Amino acid sequence: MKLSFLPSFFKAKEEPLVVPDSLLLKKIKSLAQNSNLIVYAHKEIFHHQTAYPVPLMIYDNLRGIYIFEMKEWSYDDLKNATASKAASVENSKDTLAFDKTHAIMKQKFNELLHNDGVDIFNYLLMENLSSDEYEHLNESLQEILPKERIIFSDSDTSEIFKKLQNAAEENHSLPSADTVLGTLFVQYAIVNNKEEIHLCNDEQIAFIDTKIQGIEHLSAPAKSGKSYALLLKSLKELFKKEQQKIILIKPTILSKDILHQRFLELVEHAIINIDLMAFEILTPIELLNRHLAKLKLTALDDTLYIDAKLMQKSFDAADLILCDDADLLPQNFIAYLQHIQKKSDLLLVNAPTDQANFTFKESYLPQERAVYFHKTNPHAKALHLISNLLQKTDAQDVLVISNTLSREKLKDDLNGFIEQEVRIVDASKHLLEQQLGTVLLSTYNDMTELQAKHVIVMDLCFEENAKVFYACNIATESLHILYDEECQTVETLKEKYESS
Repeated sequence: MKLSFLPSFFKAKEEPLVVPDSLLLKKIKSLAQNSNLIVYAHKEIFHHQTAYPVPLMIYDNLRGIYIFEMKEWSYDDLKNATASKAASVENSKDTLAFDKTHAIMKQKFNELLHNDGVDIFNYLLMENLSSDEYEHLNESLQEILPKERIIFSDSDTSEIFKKLQNAAEENHSLPSADTVLGTLFVQYAIVNNKEEIHLCNDEQIAFIDTKIQGIEHLSAPAKSGKSYALLLKSLKELFKKEQQKIILIKPTILSKDILHQRFLELVEHAIINIDLMAFEILTPIELLNRHLAKLKLTALDDTLYIDAKLMQKSFDAADLILCDDADLLPQNFIAYLQHIQKKSDLLLVNAPTDQANFTFKESYLPQERAVYFHKTNPHAKALHLISNLLQKTDAQDVLVISNTLSREKLKDDLNGFIEQEVRIVDASKHLLEQQLGTVLLSTYNDMTELQAKHVIVMDLCFEENAKVFYACNIATESLHILYDEECQTVETLKEKYESS
């Protein structure tokens, strides 16, 4: 048998290579537990309109990227084999041929980082060949398959780690894993702005990679990156054409515009071809009005109401509906979604349930933020706090959340109390109609997707707990809880924050 070791690793296939976690692969994954290595197995690199399968890749922030081709060859397959170098690898510094792999990765780096990225080292994973058996192979085969670049079936973790370290000397000036892997695996890259990339954590990646089937639930704490995970999942499924139509539900027009802006930033970073018309972000009323229009019924204005006829008729809205912040929406709307998606797929995020299909445990809410409880006249205290905060922070970093009456009264009194402009948030209007770069006054119905370092919450005793908790989790530096009388909501918050 004559083997030509050609660049086979990165041929596009209809289905990604799926290899179960063998003992050898588990050894390699275990390296990440006590080292600086990050291991990705069975992933894909999205490039323009093609997905390229990656059986195994490791990023070492001191050396670069290790890529592996997995081979099923046993000693019996190779004992009588000879091999010759293909022309494309005759002058290569390695005798393993991964030409197409390198070309795609370098192109991704140049398109997104405008440089060649990091060094890439080639390895083979030989599940069925031991190191002793390798010594009995033909010399021509050993030349093209160098021992130092093969992980054998009997390799232990220390030997594997040593072979990786021997690839190059340490380089302490390499980019972070977020930058490198977020450039190659755009479906796992959270882009906050054009200069900042964060890699999804393992929980988010597992969610993005798993197909939603029927009606399923995601449970996630505040600042867990759930909304970004929904956007990246949509991007991945549209790119892979796993869903023809995806709708994401957000509570308000403002929140849907903010999320749509983030989605466009993700697409711009990814530089991949997807059908943007196949993805929409809608409010509950917008979705209901589509169904009402189909039935030639009167459209809703500002009040969400589920007409009984809608619960009796089917509606092919989308192959997949992702309902974010389901805990902030009326239960009858959740029931409506479950009705229209009986024959399609639906994901409910943070809807009340005892059994979530997906759970995000990690939260990026700053642990060092300060939480203050003020039992006093809420209106007077709010004026005092806003004035003090503006002496040490920018106006756009201050957000007050209250009921409508308190908001209007604060707006009137602040106009003559502080120099900075004060704006009322109206989430029924589009983002382009808002001026969010100053002190903001919002109600609990308008606050979704707002961001602020310092948040003042008022009138919480008469609001739904889910909305109060959401409001409290917006603040990243300081949270001020204002109340004039004790209530169960205040007691719950005290138990939560004082215990931590």
